[in-house]
Amino acid sequence: MISACILNFVLTIGRYSSSSSHVASFKAFLNSPVGPRTSHFWGPIANWGFVAAGLADTKKPPEMIKVLDYYFAAVMCTYSLLFMRFAWMVQPRNYLLLACHASNETVQLYQLSRWARDQGYLPPVKKEEPSSL
Repeated sequence: MISACILNFVLTIGRYSSSSSHVASFKAFLNSPVGPRTSHFWGPIANWGFVAAGLADTKKPPEMIKVLDYYFAAVMCTYSLLFMRFAWMVQPRNYLLLACHASNETVQLYQLSRWARDQGYLPPVKKEEPSSL
């Protein structure tokens, strides 16, 4: 419902023309090859949900996260690596998709490092106490 309203708004704005430079630049963005009328725009917007879900999982203690979640994190790392390359190679370059998958790669690698620390594969993080002056 919301996406239909947004799409209707974008299509309506695209029909108006004005001599204002802001409106002209916005209209150029709407009609660009990576604008909101293409999958080059909406695909990355939808993929930010993966990043948000990964960030939400960082608040959970490592022992509460299931083993399948870590397998999923490994799969997501591979997926994001492949699509980062795709975003770089496709013409026109899709920087929004590249940023989305670079962020997802970072979050999922952090999740895998938490699992590796919990399993004893990596040394635990040492917390330094603040020095008093």
